[in-house]
Amino acid sequence: MDRTRCTGIGVCESVAPDVFEVDDDGTLVLSSELVEHDLDTVAEAVRSCPALALTLVDADGNLAEDAAGR
Repeated sequence: MDRTRCTGIGVCESVAPDVFEVDDDGTLVLSSELVEHDLDTVAEAVRSCPALALTLVDADGNLAEDAAGR
């Protein structure tokens, strides 16, 4: 997450509310745990971010292909 780009609109939260939460002050908070079955939803949230503030990477730090197609 690029906090300098995040505008706190909450599109990610609306797509994946179990993973993303925008606090009252507009700060994005990520769930500490991401389970495998959430990956498709998280990838959709990443693609939906209008500020391009989110990036999905695998365990090795490589860009996840399913989230790259913006």
